[in-house]
Amino acid sequence: MHPILLKLGPLTIHTYGFMMALGVALGLWFIYVQAKKAGLDAPRIMDAAFYTIIVSLIGAKLILLAGDISLYLSNPRELFSLARSGGVFQGGLTFGVIFALWYFRRKKIPTWATADIIGPALALGHGFGRIGCYSAGCCYGSECSLPWSAVFRDEYASGLTGVPLNTPVHPVQLYEAALNFLNFLVLFLVLKRKKFDGQVFSLYIVNYSVIRFLTEYFRGDHGENVYFLHGASALSSLSYPQLYCILGIIAGIALAVILKRRKRA
Repeated sequence: MHPILLKLGPLTIHTYGFMMALGVALGLWFIYVQAKKAGLDAPRIMDAAFYTIIVSLIGAKLILLAGDISLYLSNPRELFSLARSGGVFQGGLTFGVIFALWYFRRKKIPTWATADIIGPALALGHGFGRIGCYSAGCCYGSECSLPWSAVFRDEYASGLTGVPLNTPVHPVQLYEAALNFLNFLVLFLVLKRKKFDGQVFSLYIVNYSVIRFLTEYFRGDHGENVYFLHGASALSSLSYPQLYCILGIIAGIALAVILKRRKRA
């Protein structure tokens, strides 16, 4: 755990914020380069990406607020913690997709050709974001006795995230980071050989949903209100994020089928 990357007098750079910024920067760079290669209006797409990021961040925090509304109503001071949190990624993704579809139509940007470029960028940026989570101790894993388990010892970060100190836990943030980087590689390869517009973005939705569904089994930061079904073990339980992932897999497959048929027609 290394929550503070650099401290120079009154200036403090947190590792989580730095990694998020790095992920966003690399994602935007990828979008710009690929948009130019595809013959799309790169500056206009960059504008769309910038506005979508803002909407996604707001959406991610709103979903986090809605999920723990009783906590924030009983402890209004906890509202300030929303500024430090990245929020719920799935919520941010939903808000971002809805806004982007509206913005693309309004600005006459090719929707699915552009979405195919954004999909890999999301996976790339998310991978760096999860490394930031690991550094901050948020989204931590459940207890384990594996050789690669993580043991957190930073009391400052523990006070912010609730991560248990001196306890071996799954480094689930790194699991998800590695899988997101792998997802980026797969999507990038498919982008070069895609058969129809929307194929890459549909695959991104399916792949990320599978990644999140599996890594949920190793999360240790969930409270009772996160579970749709809470069994005796993680494998016999189903969290709301996992339920969302099931819907995401169905939606991604359906989108691919619809767009493929539209291409044939």
